[in-house]
Amino acid sequence: MTSLRRHLASCLLFLFIFLVAALPDANALPAFARKYGLRCSACHEAWPMLNYFGQKFKDNGYQLMNDRDAPIWQNPSYWPATFRMTPYWHRESSDKVATDQGQVQVTSHGFDLSGLDFHTAGTLDKNLSFYLLPSSDPTGLFHFEQVFARLDNLFGSTWFNLKLGKFELDNLISEKRILTLTPISGVYQTYHFIPQGDANVFGQIGDNQIGLEWLGHSYNDRTRVSAAVVSSNDGNVNLPYGNSYSAFIAASQAFDAGKLGVERVGFYAMVGEAPTSYLTSGGVPIPGTGFGNKTYSREGFVGLFYFGKLDFLVLTQHGSDSAWFGAGYGDAIGGTTTLNNLPGTTLPATARAPSWNGYMVETHYVYNPQLIFIQRSEWERMSQQADPTTMAPNLGNLDMYTFGVRWYPIMTPRAGFAWHNEYSWLRQQGTAPNGAALTSSSLMSGFDFDF
Repeated sequence: MTSLRRHLASCLLFLFIFLVAALPDANALPAFARKYGLRCSACHEAWPMLNYFGQKFKDNGYQLMNDRDAPIWQNPSYWPATFRMTPYWHRESSDKVATDQGQVQVTSHGFDLSGLDFHTAGTLDKNLSFYLLPSSDPTGLFHFEQVFARLDNLFGSTWFNLKLGKFELDNLISEKRILTLTPISGVYQTYHFIPQGDANVFGQIGDNQIGLEWLGHSYNDRTRVSAAVVSSNDGNVNLPYGNSYSAFIAASQAFDAGKLGVERVGFYAMVGEAPTSYLTSGGVPIPGTGFGNKTYSREGFVGLFYFGKLDFLVLTQHGSDSAWFGAGYGDAIGGTTTLNNLPGTTLPATARAPSWNGYMVETHYVYNPQLIFIQRSEWERMSQQADPTTMAPNLGNLDMYTFGVRWYPIMTPRAGFAWHNEYSWLRQQGTAPNGAALTSSSLMSGFDFDF
């Protein structure tokens, strides 16, 4: 070991010992912690992931249903806002990349920044809640990741809550509160999987969508049901695709397993249609003119199971697209395809509706509220290719594994801090330039903080 490496190792060891020795009690996330003075463990298994009480707080419209909910009762200086960003070091690698110098493995590493999330949420008045999340990429280019207003407990019932805006679909396993951060594992692959050659970008369940949602739940939040109607545009504004809609429904039931805790199981389905045809000007598709709508569907079962300090998120999903999407028609506006299903267009006789199955198991070991170990495995398997005569049965099959640890040295009502370390690995069949499997990996270590 060189002198420089010895000095670096000594500094890191000293930093680790100092932070461990300075550990305070873990408290809540800043925005709502400042309002209610709760410990973070009241709402979070490990921020940003919610526990049972945190889910109930969210379902109630960010209210505890007491006199402190309405802004009129708050200190005038209180502002329900949280900023979150992550500086980090990472290493990205992909094998079998086609270059002018031949097919090689490409690896890059160095220090970097995540984008910035600016969360502000809460109540405008009792039973009138909101959420606004301007979010930027690492260069500072902003967009609205989430923005909605919600009418809570209409007619005095927890079964009538209406939300309008851009929001996360109400699924039991939330991608927006995911604990993993690498480019590979920062999303749930099962929510975003698209078969090879398919141009349907509209059924990505993990993306925030624009529409109207009804949510109903029992008083104790054990039973939850929701239904949403959203524009088929994958959350994009200004109606880029045309006049088409998708529906999303979800339901879950929690039950008491005694000493093991509260377990929950549920299902969801996304069924919709989206355009494959567009009017053109000079041969270029015109935004907002989509027609020739074709159908797609996603159906899944989910479970959250707790065994003391160990818990599991389990997901299985079946997906199916119209043969038109499978043949490459669909997203001509976003640039996924240049194909346009104008009148008179026909599909090859061998075209089929692509279908597939996805599976995911995510394991958490919560050593204590400030230290959590994470492992996730995902598998996507094609059951029918868009053209079985030219596509191998396993083309596009995907395997993903990730391992991580998050350590929270502080989490006070003013700020939160996590030292995040993670390694992710992904392999997809038939996607390398020579038709072999393409393998990628990502390694990162960074400081994930909010205030």
